[in-house]
Amino acid sequence: MSIAEGEVDEVGPGGTITYPSVTSCLVITAYLRDGGKVGGHASLFRMDGKLYSDQILPAIKARIGKRRVESVEVSGAVSSWNPEYLTKAIERSESPAPQLYDPVGIGDVVAAALNRQRNKVTVREVPDGTLTR
Repeated sequence: MSIAEGEVDEVGPGGTITYPSVTSCLVITAYLRDGGKVGGHASLFRMDGKLYSDQILPAIKARIGKRRVESVEVSGAVSSWNPEYLTKAIERSESPAPQLYDPVGIGDVVAAALNRQRNKVTVREVPDGTLTR
């Protein structure tokens, strides 16, 4: 399953998610207890017809529903993101927050939005490219 910028989708147990062209993006993958995964590909600027960055976490939460989550991984261009971009898209803000390297803050926002314990969320900077989870 390939998840492009501004998309959220899922795979069943044993499935693989591919996030193409992760450059200035963040990808969020929720690992479900049954072995499935729910993923979202957040971009700093919305692609035509796709989700804004502040719509990704609510869409992931809706996809998860009542299923049990083992862990959540956030990876990508962490240094390009202010945690606020996940709750207020740059395009929807009259005065967007500046870029800020804050992996702890990003983890806090993701944990709160997905109703997960903070210690279940990891955040890491990764080089540009295609990511597979």
